Amino acid sequence: MMGSRRAPRPIGVLFTNLGTPDDTSVSAVRRYLAEFLSDRRVVDLNRALWLPILYGIILTFRPKNSAEGYRSVWTDEGSPLLVYAKRQAAGIQKRLDTEVERPVQVALGMRYGNPSIESGLRELDAAGCKQVLVCPAYPQYSATTVATTFDKVSEVLADWAEPPALRQINRYYDEPGYIAALANSVREHWAEHGRAERLVMSFHGIPKRYVKQGDPYPRDCGVTAQLLADELGLGRDEYKVCFQSRFGREPWLQPYLDETMKAWGARGVKTVDVMCPGFSADCLETLEEIKEENRGYFEEAGGESLRYIPALNDRDDHIDFLTGLIKRELSGWL
Repeated sequence: MMGSRRAPRPIGVLFTNLGTPDDTSVSAVRRYLAEFLSDRRVVDLNRALWLPILYGIILTFRPKNSAEGYRSVWTDEGSPLLVYAKRQAAGIQKRLDTEVERPVQVALGMRYGNPSIESGLRELDAAGCKQVLVCPAYPQYSATTVATTFDKVSEVLADWAEPPALRQINRYYDEPGYIAALANSVREHWAEHGRAERLVMSFHGIPKRYVKQGDPYPRDCGVTAQLLADELGLGRDEYKVCFQSRFGREPWLQPYLDETMKAWGARGVKTVDVMCPGFSADCLETLEEIKEENRGYFEEAGGESLRYIPALNDRDDHIDFLTGLIKRELSGWL
């Protein structure tokens, strides 16, 4: 008599992003910023110097202003980043359920805040996943984003008696499907609103010092920008790469977006389209910093219209690409 065949264990996918406060209260924003800015990958200053500044000054004053920013972008469903991340994870799960034979379980985990990376890993463990692919939703690699995600995964699993086998996705900045989805979003924006005088590709900045220490992030950004420009048929004078969201006094990657917007408005540029290819989902840095803050800089300096092209979010072509990327990285396990 032949023995019964055991059903295969599911494979886990931990889909991650940066994170968000639980709500828009000052206390919730303070908790989130404390976790974020305590990360040595994010701020690598000497702890004896940095922590008194963080807890004595920054977390005393910054949370109130940040909370106001979050209130300006918060939706009825909650934080935009978390809303879109949930939709992305659900879209990937739906496609995997129909496209692969072996069961695959997708769990969401944020590097800072909730749902946490630990909760996502425990969800996969409870589902019986002994093989896990970690998929950070960061197209370009940086130690401040991708590496700290892997740090946290390792920290959580350090105390487990039997950690799962792990694979990880480091980046996808030059993947054809990602570039095609970005180009589609720009073309659709132009078809609906017309084409502005300039197109800006704005990426989150990091300190120049990190690049000197070996972080390849600006290289990845430059390749993404060039591939997207080629896909759109743009000449070098028809687009510009900028960096946003700098923090503190030391030099960050340049040119700075805010200074560029002020200069262009003063020079007579009337219309600008801005997109953020490094953000897989809209969040405070896109919806408040671009659509509100930098639009204000541009228009106050003399510009007429700054138009933001939304992040890829839960677009079908974006979810199709992410699903295909995950399936490829799971080859062998599947």
